[in-house]
Amino acid sequence: MKVVAKKTGPRNLRQQVDAERWKKNAVFFGLTGLVLIYLCITLLVGDNGLFKYWELRKTKTKLDSEITGLEKQNTELKKQVNALKNDPYYIEKSAREEYGLARKNELIFQFEDPAKK
Repeated sequence: MKVVAKKTGPRNLRQQVDAERWKKNAVFFGLTGLVLIYLCITLLVGDNGLFKYWELRKTKTKLDSEITGLEKQNTELKKQVNALKNDPYYIEKSAREEYGLARKNELIFQFEDPAKK
C-alpha cells in the first residue's frame, strides 16, 4: 500500500492568491480594529478623555456660579462700606442694630422671646 501525501493547500494559483490576499486583509483589518479600539478607549477614559472633559466642564460651571455669587456679595459689601464712610444715618442705624448703642438720655428696652424659653 502506497502512502500518498495529500496537499492541504489551495489547488491552483488563483486559490493560492486569494488565500494570501485573505490573510493579508485579515491581518490589516485585525490590527486596524485593535488600533481603533485602543483610540476609542483612550478618547473616552484617558487623562484627557471625554469623561474627564465632562467632569471638568461640570466643575467649571459650578465655579462660575460661585464666582457670580461672590461678585454679588462683593458689590453689596462695597455699598455697605461706602455707606459707612459717607452716610451718617446709615452709621447711626448700624451702631444701633449691631452694637445696641443709644443716644444720650435714650432708653433701650429688650424683650425676650417667650418661644425661646
